[in-house]
Amino acid sequence: MPEPILVSIAAALAAKTATSLYELVKGKFASREEAAAALEAAGGASPGSPEVADLAAQLEIEKTNDPEFGEELRHTWQQTTASHGGVVNQITGNVSGKVVQARDIDGDVKF
Repeated sequence: MPEPILVSIAAALAAKTATSLYELVKGKFASREEAAAALEAAGGASPGSPEVADLAAQLEIEKTNDPEFGEELRHTWQQTTASHGGVVNQITGNVSGKVVQARDIDGDVKF
């Protein structure tokens, strides 16, 4: 099962909302017919669709086979989301306890 961030990236690729991200993935997938077909099939698909899930799986394969691409993909994603007023929150590893991921908080946060 692909990482949640890859599912988010796949959904953005399907919506074609991030040109630089789309071009990065399209170029990387150009030599892999199955991956290129997944990118094409996901175009315009809803975020929870099987096409987006398949694209996320292809991203996972490519990230595993080429860790440098995985780093570039994450970096481009972070740049894209941050430049559009978004926030990039990422937690990795084992987490115990409470975690808040947010952009703007007005007031206190209590658990």
